[in-house]
Amino acid sequence: MSVAAMTELLPEVEAFLSQSPFPSFVAGKNFPAASGQTVKTIDPGSGETIAEIHDLSAEEIDQAVQAASDAFPAWAGMSKEERASILLKLADAVEKHKPIIAQIEALDAGKIEAQAQGDVQNLVDTLRYFVELASQVETREKIDSPGFDAWKYRQPWGACAFIFPWNFPFLLIGWGVSPALAAGNTVIIKPAEDTSLSAIYLARLAKEVGVPDGVINVVTGRGATAGAALSANDQIKRMSFTGSPEVGRLVGEACGRNLVPVKLELGGKGAAVVFDDVDVAETAEKLVGAITFHTGQVCCDATRWLVHQDIYDEFAKECVKRMEAVQVGHPLDPNSQMGPVVNANQRSRVLGYLEKGQSEGAKCLCGGGEASVDGLQGNYVQPALLSGSLDNVAAREEIFGPVAYIATFESEEEAIAMANDTDYGLANSVWTKDEERANRVAEAMVAGNSWINAHNVFAQGVPYGGVNKSGVGGGVLSPETLMDYYRSTSVVRPLS
Repeated sequence: MSVAAMTELLPEVEAFLSQSPFPSFVAGKNFPAASGQTVKTIDPGSGETIAEIHDLSAEEIDQAVQAASDAFPAWAGMSKEERASILLKLADAVEKHKPIIAQIEALDAGKIEAQAQGDVQNLVDTLRYFVELASQVETREKIDSPGFDAWKYRQPWGACAFIFPWNFPFLLIGWGVSPALAAGNTVIIKPAEDTSLSAIYLARLAKEVGVPDGVINVVTGRGATAGAALSANDQIKRMSFTGSPEVGRLVGEACGRNLVPVKLELGGKGAAVVFDDVDVAETAEKLVGAITFHTGQVCCDATRWLVHQDIYDEFAKECVKRMEAVQVGHPLDPNSQMGPVVNANQRSRVLGYLEKGQSEGAKCLCGGGEASVDGLQGNYVQPALLSGSLDNVAAREEIFGPVAYIATFESEEEAIAMANDTDYGLANSVWTKDEERANRVAEAMVAGNSWINAHNVFAQGVPYGGVNKSGVGGGVLSPETLMDYYRSTSVVRPLS
């Protein structure tokens, strides 16, 4: 059964997809690969090819960086008001086209359509947030230094490069490029080869609303060629990578050789510490909702559930009941509660970890296999809950699927030690009605983010980033992130 037979695509989406194969978009124009080579884009919900994207060479990536560099002086030279006006038009246009972009994103990334709509709105809100923040930045900031007239002078860096993963293609573009653009930088966006369509749509929309040519460039292709060339280019002024720790190391090494500042937003193996005073059913509902959101392909998710021994049996029972009730289906099916993982390799990874975890002694309380959806050959898996010792491979390594691992603790001190016993450090949560205990535990956990009685919380103005194997140089939705995209010069004049 084709996707078209099971759901009605918007005419604008059909028209967009009919333009395949898609070239990159550089300097305000379509930018095809000279080789003509392409990469297939597969709908993970059906297994069908929905489009092809051009696979750029390293030399073509360098041309895109040059285009962004050439566009920088005029963009940076605009007044804050003029730049803000253009970017707000882009935000308005994205919001207007939200149903179209969301359906493209659902088909491309396997997202439930309602969740994809939320991602699109998130970009809109993020862009508006950073435009407003940038309007308040003082170009010259007085420095109090006795005997000297001194100040800090701020200006944008230049061409900034971004490599984004396949789990949140559109939302992460908003998080990444919004502060860079608002500060007056130009950008080169390299989306994941699996999920490039929404980035291409955004670049074309930017052209329509009057974003100057070369300010927003989208380059497509394989990570090993196009992505590697972008991170190694010595003309970029800042680099941002979101993805796996393994690739993050390679990006960091390449940038280090060129002394280019780099932000690395990497993986996680978050813990949810659940004390015995919680509402068990409510907490189970929220954590199951978190692990099944976007099929568990969320780096900051809580995948280790550390539960007080006095409520373990009841809590596990409530979680199993909810996991077994999750409706798995195509992302464009309005009845679906969880879609597929992004590709066949990722499905094999999830199923492989389930097998390895059980071979090391973990008990599978529910799920743990492929899920079937009538008429579709998609990459579907069942939500799964494992239990056992935390030295198990499934409890220590990032699976990136709808798999949680549950274990018990007796005391607050033991719970903190268990939460911190990991190479990662992105996001944890603590669940309790005791406010003082919640604060203590949240502050004691080694991670960039600690949430209380909630998980996956992203509030404007609050820094977000990781430590240890989860990366360096976070920020995302805070004023500190915006300031990363200004370089500063200290100007000093002796008074005598």
